Order: sequence, then structure tokens, then C-alpha cells
Amino acid sequence: MMSKLRRREAMWFYLFASPWIIGFVVFLLGPMIASIYISLTDWDSFTAPEWVGLENYKRLLTDDPVFWKALWNTFYYAAISVPLGLVIGLWLANLLNKQVRVRKVFRTLIYLPTLVPLVATAMIFKMVLAPSGPLNDVLGVVGIPGPSWLLEAMWVKPALILLSVWGAGAATVLLLAAMKGIPRELYEAAEVDGASPIRQFWSITVPQLTPIIFFNLIMGLIGAFQVFSQVYILTKPVGGPDNASQMMVPLLFNEAFSFYHMGYASAISWLLFAVILVFTLMAFRTARRWVFYETEVK
Repeated sequence: MMSKLRRREAMWFYLFASPWIIGFVVFLLGPMIASIYISLTDWDSFTAPEWVGLENYKRLLTDDPVFWKALWNTFYYAAISVPLGLVIGLWLANLLNKQVRVRKVFRTLIYLPTLVPLVATAMIFKMVLAPSGPLNDVLGVVGIPGPSWLLEAMWVKPALILLSVWGAGAATVLLLAAMKGIPRELYEAAEVDGASPIRQFWSITVPQLTPIIFFNLIMGLIGAFQVFSQVYILTKPVGGPDNASQMMVPLLFNEAFSFYHMGYASAISWLLFAVILVFTLMAFRTARRWVFYETEVK
């Protein structure tokens, strides 16, 4: 049996943890369970739900070409924007780690876009990417005819990927902080052995940064598969020409709040959850081969 002191400690533990427990049950676990049930119904949010079983999932997987288009577009966006963001973040972090003048100013400028609200950033990019916008003006100076970035099916996804790169400052800051933690003795030993700066970067810097790269990869994948604001603001109607920019979350939003197909939208959300889960597990599975921790012995 628990002693009086242990029971009192347990009581205080649950008392202090109760705000989180209540919040988790009410605002996360409860809605998740309700969403599972709603995904098995036909519900317009005004009348009583009508049970349809797996019909919503069957329709999504076998009779909805827009869903597969949105899934492909989301995968395409994630497959390019996430690695590109990682490479640019690593490159910027390596540049900012150099001993140069006013480097603090450069670090601030690199992180500044991350602090700007995404809606404001999307509105700015909408003007920049306009057919007569600044980007096409610059391309015209060098003799390249600029496309209608947001009006042509071929260019709308590259435009969204370009916007995603704008926020690479968050990953850069984490990588730069990790670079500062790499022991200087490793570089000194490499210099004694005659290793070039490029060799030092690939043999010392990158392996030491793999835990942070892995973290950025996971967060980038989750964020890319849930992209919404950029698509909703930059492409009107949502989806753009020929649904070329239709993504999973905008599709979910349209079904739920434009057409009031709440059951169908809930089914989309759980399929999206399954896709994110699969890619996240794949990333964790492969991490054993390339992520190195200082205290880990392989």
C-alpha cells in the first residue's frame, strides 16, 4: 500500500497535471474521437449525421480524381520544398558561421522573414509574382520572358515552393546554433591531418549536425503536408488552374466549409494523418543509417 506521503505526492501531481490532462481530453482526444465518428457519416453540420460506414473513404480512394490530384500536388510540394529548404538552411548557416563583419546584422536579416506573419508574406509574394510584378521585371532585364506564375498550371507549384524557401531562416538558426556547439578540437585535428575546408565540412560539420537536420526534416515534412495559407491566398479559386495547386488541407477546407461535407472532410483529414504518419515513420526508419549522436555507439 502507498504511504500517506506517497498518496499526498500523487494527489499534488495529478492536481498540477490536471490542466494539461483536461485540455488534452477536451481539446485534442475528444475532437479526434468525434472526427473518426464523423468520417463514417454523411453530415452537413446542420442536420443529424447519417451513418454511411466506410463510404466516404471508398469514394475518396476510388471515385474522386481531385483527391488524388491534391495528394500528388502535396507530395510534389513536400518532395521539393523540404530538401531545398534543408540545403539552403545549411548553406546559410555555414556562411553565417564565418568570422565576417556585421555578421549579427546578416543573422537578423536571415531570420527576419520567419517573424513576418505568413498571410502578410503571401500577400507580398502575390504582388511579386504578378505577371507585371518585380520578379518578371528582373527576368525581363536579362531577356527572359517571365511567366504568369500563379495563373499557369506549369508554374504555380514552383511559385509556392519559392515562397516556402523564404522561411528557411528558422532552420538556419537551429543549424547555426548546432555549429557553434561543435568542438573546435575536431577541426584542429583535421587541419593537422591535412583535410581541406570542404573535407572538414562533409566529414565533421555535417555528421555533427545530423540530429538537427533530422529534426528540421520531420518538422518540414509535417508542415509541407499541411500547407494551407499560401495556397488559399495565392491561388483563387483555391486549386488554381486545372487544380494544379490543389493541396490536401485546402481540399479539406473546401469540403468542410464551402460544401458542408463534414463527414467527407473528416475522412480526408484521417487519410492525411495516415500519409504524414507513414512518411514520418519512414524518416525515423532511415535515420538509423545517417543520424549520429555524440553519445551513441554504432
